[in-house]
Amino acid sequence: MKISLLRRCWSTLTAFVIGFYASVLNRFRIEGAENIPRSGGVLIASNHISGYETVFLPWAVIRSFPLQMVWAPAKEELFRNPFLGFLFRSWGAFPVRRGRDVRAGKTLNDLLRTEKVMLFPEGTRHKDGVLGKGNRGVGKLIYDTRPVVIPAALTGLNRWEFPRVGQKAGVAFGAPLDFSDLYRQEDCKETHVLIVDRVMEAIGALLREG
Repeated sequence: MKISLLRRCWSTLTAFVIGFYASVLNRFRIEGAENIPRSGGVLIASNHISGYETVFLPWAVIRSFPLQMVWAPAKEELFRNPFLGFLFRSWGAFPVRRGRDVRAGKTLNDLLRTEKVMLFPEGTRHKDGVLGKGNRGVGKLIYDTRPVVIPAALTGLNRWEFPRVGQKAGVAFGAPLDFSDLYRQEDCKETHVLIVDRVMEAIGALLREG
């Protein structure tokens, strides 16, 4: 997908403004960013307990890859405010309707062949911090597009509360996951479940290590 240099500069600039707070005032740590490929289709799959993960996760990636975009589907309600909608779109977010959204699905399929995309396989926030079950649709998406899948685990973020100064938080990126055995299986629900289960297991392992 062709993105203007101005938009890439804007995304990088705002990410580094956020990063100033995160790294200087909040001691936000980033581990394993070297596992993320510089180019090609990449799916970054993370746990989801706070609304601010949609801010800190792209920054953690852009910090290592300036002028690159991190795309992310987001519920359409977040775009109803014209100003916020403009900001979210400028950062790489695009609206998704609840239920089956064919247009958003096509956008995801197209992006995952060449771009970096951020997804929360659980599909919704788990405020208790307990990792939930992955959505089978994410397994189907991975099977169809075959991106490099990088598990990520965010810690130290609480619901919609912005991290306080001095509060420790961070993200760990794991090694790319191998689905070669599952890609040889039939394109069916059972295979999709096995794929997303492997993703969730990898995220869980990173959380336990952290």
